[in-house]
Amino acid sequence: MSKIKFGTDGWRAVIARDFTFDNVRKVSQAIADYVNSCKPQAERCLIVGYDCRFMSDIYAKLISEVLAANNIRVLLTKKPTPTPAISLAIKKKSLDGGIIVTASHNPPQFNGIKLKTHLAAPAQEEATKVVESLIGKHAIKRIDFESALKKKKIVFTDADRDYIKFLQSYIDIKSIRRARHLRILIDYMHGSAAGYIEAVLGKKGPATISLREEINPSFGGVNPEPIPKNLQASIDCIRKGRFDLCVALDGDGDRIGAIRPDGRYITSGHIISLILLHFLEERRLCGSVAKTISGTTLIERICDRYKLTMFEVPVGFKHISALMLKEDIIIGGEESGGIGFCGYIPERDGILSALLLIEMLATKKRSVISIMRDIDKRYGKFCYDRIDIEYPKDKAKRLASRLKRRPPKRIVNKKITRMKTYDGIKFIMADSSWLLLRFSGTEPLIRIYAEAGSDRGVKRLLDAGKRLIR
Repeated sequence: MSKIKFGTDGWRAVIARDFTFDNVRKVSQAIADYVNSCKPQAERCLIVGYDCRFMSDIYAKLISEVLAANNIRVLLTKKPTPTPAISLAIKKKSLDGGIIVTASHNPPQFNGIKLKTHLAAPAQEEATKVVESLIGKHAIKRIDFESALKKKKIVFTDADRDYIKFLQSYIDIKSIRRARHLRILIDYMHGSAAGYIEAVLGKKGPATISLREEINPSFGGVNPEPIPKNLQASIDCIRKGRFDLCVALDGDGDRIGAIRPDGRYITSGHIISLILLHFLEERRLCGSVAKTISGTTLIERICDRYKLTMFEVPVGFKHISALMLKEDIIIGGEESGGIGFCGYIPERDGILSALLLIEMLATKKRSVISIMRDIDKRYGKFCYDRIDIEYPKDKAKRLASRLKRRPPKRIVNKKITRMKTYDGIKFIMADSSWLLLRFSGTEPLIRIYAEAGSDRGVKRLLDAGKRLIR
């Protein structure tokens, strides 16, 4: 068995290999010990939710049994529920936190556990380190599920009503419902977000067509991550039909991908930029912006133009979440499609992101292609891509050390003007193009990110990244 370790967003492992009943119980006991240590001699209550993955509902029941045996009252969702809906329930019901059984966008053979704090935010590293240290320290307590139900130590709950009501109040639903000319394609990727956009918008308003909305634990043979290689069905559909936009959601509904009417993928950096400009120009919001080190330079350009403070943090939404609790952040996002918003909870929400893109189209009354062309003219063109390369962990450490000591002076014949080393190694060139190498803490992988003014320029940078790690 591998050591149980929490990554940037919880613990994930292969079902039946490391993600077993015994290990799930061990992690649940450690979480119970942690929660009880934070709030001794008091009544505690957590919400437990789950996604559509294989046996997620069974794992959720096992977790609930352990929590209930440790004098923690459990609100257990009745059905697969998106992560942001569960997080909002923590705030609405003033709970001590939450646990979601999900491996988010990972392949079908994985499952996982996300831990949320009483602030409805992802647990920070200090908390997950404590949980890790408590695994196996104490005997696992359990109570029979049916017995816990009778004693009301476990109570079924529905997080949908408050969540849908909140989303309807957050978006400009009147403008969206007036935009009857819009046709929106929604790819739910067989995830737990299926049907929520239609539930928020109701029968009035834009026409919506859904793809992959049925539960399928194998996710149709692709990873439920809304990136181009997993969205060919949507790309084919939007090219054939007359749609204004396609939005795609990951396995637990907290990340978004999008496709233009011409079939071109809209990167997360552009989605963040589109919504940010909508907030500034239509909603007249003001505040700061947060992005990860792997985020697009386009966001920096927009912040410079509007004289906004921009914060840059390591990869992982928990870093943006922590910042949202301290600063007046109007939008914060990461390159993998997780975006959080002001006036909400410090959590990413793919469903709300999709609704805000629809709101943008409804209020601007222009096509997304026209809006993006205008952004290119005003701020410059930014193309982006990422590849993952398998690489042994011990070699990765030596490589990182060597590149920091003796970095190259030029990449693809461009002079390196700046370097950032607080999360991986990022080389920034004079023309604002950049190359980032990040070393996974949980997998034998190096992630290579690149941004340039053209797709060809991005490919050249990625190829240079491959040569560097060789």
